[in-house]
Amino acid sequence: MPPHPQIRRFRELLALWGQLTGDDPSIEDLRRARRRVPAAAHTPHPPPAEVRDLEVDGPGGPVPVRLYRPRPRSAGPLPALVYLHGGGFVLGDIDDVDGLCRELSARVGCAVVNVGYRLAPEHPFPAAVEDAWAALADVAARPGRYGADPARLAVAGESAGGNLAAVTAQRARDEGLALVHQLLVYPVTDTAMDTPSWAEHGSGLGLDAAMMAAYLDLYRCGADPADPRLAPLRAADLSGLAPATVITAEYDILRDEGEAYARRLAEAGVPVELRRYPGMIHSFFLLPEIFEDGARARALAAARLRAAFAAGRSAEPAP
Repeated sequence: MPPHPQIRRFRELLALWGQLTGDDPSIEDLRRARRRVPAAAHTPHPPPAEVRDLEVDGPGGPVPVRLYRPRPRSAGPLPALVYLHGGGFVLGDIDDVDGLCRELSARVGCAVVNVGYRLAPEHPFPAAVEDAWAALADVAARPGRYGADPARLAVAGESAGGNLAAVTAQRARDEGLALVHQLLVYPVTDTAMDTPSWAEHGSGLGLDAAMMAAYLDLYRCGADPADPRLAPLRAADLSGLAPATVITAEYDILRDEGEAYARRLAEAGVPVELRRYPGMIHSFFLLPEIFEDGARARALAAARLRAAFAAGRSAEPAP
């Protein structure tokens, strides 16, 4: 189908972004503008949950995380979701997805741990991967700190965060840490940048191909492009991974690689639901104020996580 008419409002947001960044913006210019655009575009956050800012010990120093728990406070430990924001491994922070994490905590009935991993170019690969793992490992090792049930853990992320969620799920399998789900929203899964969606949707639709290629280059910083910690699609074996939900957008350069990853998961025997949203573009999941399908995709994500956590509870051995 053609691009959705709601994209017009998104292009107005892009115009604002251009006004804030100016000509030939630096990385710091882009980061400042990113922090200002959501305030101009988003509706107010959902009602407050219980929120605490914490730190996790990471290999590069303390990793900031923000913990959300739904109100009223549940008796006993809750399932926990580790969430990794997008931004091309170069932009973004905890605040970008604060509203989304509040919403997921409330709708799913789970604790959410929102991770402020290190960014390139100051901290190239594998810094973000290490920080993502440090956060998940801390929740698993110290569940009481988060009010979490270590038998019901999941990972999630969008775009670059989807890449980190997929990579973290692979490491969890290899380290013997069982996850009940992985939610991957238009994830980066490869470094080749040679799919039809890269060629067809590379400009004017939110995620610019040239800019994304530059971000990937800053993040990779000369590392082997076939390293599965960079390109989870290139992992030799995807069997035994957590069940997955993969969400893609028709007019997104990342569409084909996300869908290829979903197919490989299915071929490896991993339960997976792939949902492509026709007419949608990159970032629609983060902008339900603009895109009705963004709200629908969030509802799907919440439903899939609720089901995964409920199944994890029912699978626990009887005392």
